[in-house]
Amino acid sequence: MSPRPIIWSIAGLDTAGGAGLSADQRAADALGVHLCPVAAALTAQHSQGVEAVFPVPEAQLEAQLQALAEDLPPEAIKTGLLGSVAAVQAVARWVDHFRARTPAGQDPHRQLALIVDPVLGASAGGSAFASASVLQACREWLLPRATVLTPNRAEAQRLLGLPADGPHPHGKEAVDTDLPALARRLQALGARSVVITGGDAPSAPGADGRRPHCLDWLQTPHAQGWLTAPRVDTPHHHGTGCTFATGVAAAWALGHVEADAIVLANLLTRHALMQAHGAGRGPGPVKARPGFDAGPQAGGAPMPWLGLGEALPWALEPRFTAFAPFAPPADRLYGILPDAPQLRGALGAGLRCVQLRHKACEGLMPHLLGSIDAAAQAGAQLFVNDHWREALALPPKVDAAPTYRLGLHLGQEDLLALGPADQALLQAEAGRLILGLSSHSLWELARALGCGASYVACGPVLATTTKDMPWRPQGERNLRWWVAQSPVPVVAIGGLLTPEDLARFSACGPAALCVVRGLGSNPADMPERVAAMRAALTPPAERIAIATGPQPVLPL
Repeated sequence: MSPRPIIWSIAGLDTAGGAGLSADQRAADALGVHLCPVAAALTAQHSQGVEAVFPVPEAQLEAQLQALAEDLPPEAIKTGLLGSVAAVQAVARWVDHFRARTPAGQDPHRQLALIVDPVLGASAGGSAFASASVLQACREWLLPRATVLTPNRAEAQRLLGLPADGPHPHGKEAVDTDLPALARRLQALGARSVVITGGDAPSAPGADGRRPHCLDWLQTPHAQGWLTAPRVDTPHHHGTGCTFATGVAAAWALGHVEADAIVLANLLTRHALMQAHGAGRGPGPVKARPGFDAGPQAGGAPMPWLGLGEALPWALEPRFTAFAPFAPPADRLYGILPDAPQLRGALGAGLRCVQLRHKACEGLMPHLLGSIDAAAQAGAQLFVNDHWREALALPPKVDAAPTYRLGLHLGQEDLLALGPADQALLQAEAGRLILGLSSHSLWELARALGCGASYVACGPVLATTTKDMPWRPQGERNLRWWVAQSPVPVVAIGGLLTPEDLARFSACGPAALCVVRGLGSNPADMPERVAAMRAALTPPAERIAIATGPQPVLPL
C-alpha cells in the first residue's frame, strides 16, 4: 500500500470536541489522509460558546513544527485558530521553508499548499479569537501565501476591513451578490483561490420554490461561480468551517486542483452535517466519515451545482423547465460520426443513438439535414454537436413521432461561450430538447448538473487523439465514481476503440459508451464492428449488480 498523503493542521484545541483539531481529524480520516494536529491555541469552551483562548507559547509551537518537519513533511498545511501574531508568522516561515524546495519551473503551491481558514470567532459566541494585530498579520503574512482561502461572508468582510452586515437588505431569500466582489478583493491581496462559504449568507430558493440552497462563491484559476446545494436541516453545525477547510487541504494532498478539491470539501461538509449529533445544550458537532461521496443512494451527500458566470445554476431559476430525459439505447452503444454518410452507415449497422460531430461550418446544412432525416427514418436518437443554433433554427419534422426530441451535445467551452440570450433560448426550448454535456473534472460535473443536463459525458476515460485534451484519462475508478454520484445518466467517452475497451468500461456501469474512431471510416465495415462491440458489453443483469454493489472509493 502506498503511504497516505500528510497534511498539517495548525489550529486550536476545542475542549467540546466539536471544532478545531477534533473536526480536522474527522475530516482527514474521511478522506484517507494522515493529519498531524499542531496545537496553536487552547480554548476553554463548551457547546454554547468560548470562555477563554490561550495561545500556545511561540517556543512550544515552533518545537511541534520542527519535530514534524524532520519526519513528517506535509503536502498541505491547513490553518485554523492561530491566536497570536507569532503563530501567524511561524506558519509563513514554514510555508516559505518548504516552498523553497520547489524544482525550477514547478508550481510552489503544488510543492506545498496553504489552506487558510480565517477563524476569527466562534459561531456560538464568546471570547474573541483574533485581535486587530492578529487580523493584520493574517492579511500581511497568510493571504499572499494562501493556495485557498475559505472564509464565510462575515470573515471575508473582516479580512477586508469592512463592517459586518446587518440583516440582508433584500431579505433572507435573496442571492448575496456581494460575494463575488469580496472574493476578487481577497484575491487581490494575494490568495490564489478563494471560496466564500454561504452558511451565514442568504439562501436561494430551489426550482420548486421551497428548498433553500446554500450559496458558496467559488473563485479559482479553473472555475468561478455559485456552488450551490440544498441546506441540511439540522441545529447541529459545530465544526463545519473546520471540516470544509480540512477537506480542501486533504483533497489537494490527494492530487486535486483547487476547484475539484472544493467540490469534494462541499460534499464532505454536507455529509458531516447529515451525520451531526447533539452534545451539550448548544449546537452539536458535525461528523465527517468515509463514504461521504458514495452517492445519495448509498447515504452520501448529493453533488453540488455550479452556475455559469455570476448567474445561479439554471436548475435553480424559478421558471426553469427541465430538459427531456435521456433514454439510453438498448445496446448501450452511442456512435459519434463526422458527416452524414458515415452517420447513415452507423444507422445501417443498427446503432440507434448517434451524434453528428461535424466540425466545419462550411457545408454544414446538407450534413445536418441528411443526419436528421436518416435518424428519423431509422427511429434513432440524434444528437447534434457544436452547431446547436442551426439545429434549433430548423423547423420541427412534421412526420416525427410525438415522443421525438432533438438532442444537443455541448462541451464546457461551449457553455462558457453562451451569452444571456443564448442561455435564455436554450432554457426556453428545454422541454423539446435532450441536452448532453461533456465533463472532464468534478467541477465540470457540478456545472453540468447545475445546467440540468439530461446526461453527462465522462471523459476521456482512456487517452485519445481525437482532440487535444489537457485532462488526464479518467480511468475505471473515476467512471465508477461518476456513475454512483450523478443523478442523471453518465456516458463514457474517449479512447474506446476496441471491443475489449468497451467490455472493460462497460463493467463500470455507464448508461452508454461512446465510440468514435472505433467505428472506422468505411460504412461497409460498420456492421461487423458493431456486432463485435455488442457482444463485448456487460449483460444487463451484471450491470444491475454493479449499480447496487459496493461503491467506489474517492476519484483520482
